[in-house]
Amino acid sequence: MTDDVSWVSGAMTQAVPWVGTAGITFGTITPDRVEAFLPDRPDQHNHVGGPHAAVMFGLGETASGAVGLAAFASAGDRAVPLVVRSEIHYLKLARGDLRAEAVLTRPAAEVLAELDDGRRPEFTVDVTITDAGGVRTGAMTIVWTLKPHR
Repeated sequence: MTDDVSWVSGAMTQAVPWVGTAGITFGTITPDRVEAFLPDRPDQHNHVGGPHAAVMFGLGETASGAVGLAAFASAGDRAVPLVVRSEIHYLKLARGDLRAEAVLTRPAAEVLAELDDGRRPEFTVDVTITDAGGVRTGAMTIVWTLKPHR
């Protein structure tokens, strides 16, 4: 597996049109960690002036998808990544721009070994969302699978 994942940002924007629509950009991208950013936009606010819950969820899910793409691109010819389930905790009212940090919680090699053994592996990505002040405003756990092509 190569550690050059500089292509992931462009691939996410091209494959998932909502990423561009929402204005999500990417910072650090490695095979086990991704930073994604969402600028503060009044048209994405909720009734109390912060980012809408759906926007926060979308940012976190997008960051988790990018880390999955970075970690498992080598399996793209034999499996497709899909979300199995997710959980989000809204911890504080967010203000301003948002940052999501997504971290793969188990080694990619273990997941790929399960796929190689003919199983449908699952992997978890933990996401922390912070606002412009660095305040932790959200936490997510997203479970993905690599569904083999039939």
